[in-house]
Amino acid sequence: MAAAGQVMTTSIVSLGARPDLVSTVASWLWREWGRHKGRTIEMVTDRLTAPLTAPGFEQTFARLSGDIPVATASLVNADLDARPDLSPWLAGVFVDPPFRGQGHAAALVRAVEDAARARGVGTLWLHTEHAAGLYAGLGWEAIGPEMDHQFAVTLMRRVWE
Repeated sequence: MAAAGQVMTTSIVSLGARPDLVSTVASWLWREWGRHKGRTIEMVTDRLTAPLTAPGFEQTFARLSGDIPVATASLVNADLDARPDLSPWLAGVFVDPPFRGQGHAAALVRAVEDAARARGVGTLWLHTEHAAGLYAGLGWEAIGPEMDHQFAVTLMRRVWE
């Protein structure tokens, strides 16, 4: 932790550059969503590791506060079983609870948007159970309700000209 009055520097790194963060990110994602959807920690770890061994479109980012990983988000091809027709996706936006409310999610959303635009993407999708307001404030448009397994979610999109 930073001393009183000291500002902690933040940075965003890809898991490709920091594969040592895979286990931390995998545990966050498994606890938050994976276990409720019948996934094992190994399945989540494999999904994060696959793009590292065979680089391609998908990419996962981590936000660091100093040297401490505090948040994550990914650019993925598919993220909602009910909508295989839509791609690509902003997925797995997660901020470790002690670090919430400090702008980490917004910074990661922008990093994923930048990565998508750099790959020529004109429309990016996401679904959220509880954070539609956050994304709307970042320029995302609510499209309507969907189901993600047994959970009601809001489908959203971001379109660039």
